[in-house]
Amino acid sequence: MKDIYPEHFARFYDTIYHKINSGADNRFYQDEIKRTKGRILEIGVGTGRLFINALNNGADIYGIDISRSMLNVLKVKVNNAQHYRISQQNILDFRFDFKFDLIIAPFRVFMHLSDKKDQICALNKVYNHLNDGGRFIFDTFVPDLKQLIKGIENIVDFDGEYEPGKRLKRSVSTKPDLINQIIYVKFVIEWEDINGVKSKDWEFTMRFFFRFEIEHLIERSEFETYRILGDYSGNELNQESKEFITICTRQNKL
Repeated sequence: MKDIYPEHFARFYDTIYHKINSGADNRFYQDEIKRTKGRILEIGVGTGRLFINALNNGADIYGIDISRSMLNVLKVKVNNAQHYRISQQNILDFRFDFKFDLIIAPFRVFMHLSDKKDQICALNKVYNHLNDGGRFIFDTFVPDLKQLIKGIENIVDFDGEYEPGKRLKRSVSTKPDLINQIIYVKFVIEWEDINGVKSKDWEFTMRFFFRFEIEHLIERSEFETYRILGDYSGNELNQESKEFITICTRQNKL
């Protein structure tokens, strides 16, 4: 399986996102994890931003990710005895011999699915791995139409040190495909080491969603009920909302 996440991206992931992430989603998902008594699965576990804290707090949590390089970073942080909880799997075909009471796909994981068949497949794969009454929570952003139309060009979203005296900078550019609802994203990472300044880039796509599109997708899946919130504080959708926080529930069977 070819790793779509380059090693240099995984290497600096924690440094960059520790600074630029507000932490609001972290608090939201940690609260959901804490109130779940059974098994939990994090899809897109990455380097363990949520996973490690949850595991240290006693959660019965498992994590999957498509990226081997991201998982290699995570495994260094986790005791060898807990490595069985982490595996390289895809949201489209992951498999466990047991089910979960909560499955989460935080930080735009669902937006990496560009094809509607894959989106339905992922929803149904999650549904089949939930216990009755179990929940699936994922987030996507509310599209900013002005930014979508114009895109952005070489905006620096991180400029700091990754080690004392060693500078790291990341810039991002985006280009929209409005017909196919795709955003082409390009990251350029520059860092200093003993051999001077290095620079590498990474390009990928993200699929943006609108409210009723999300609703139609879920209603085509096996999920019986769902709710969409407007932010990580649990507020209802309104004109100021920046997030679609979607909570799908597998109903209890009689």
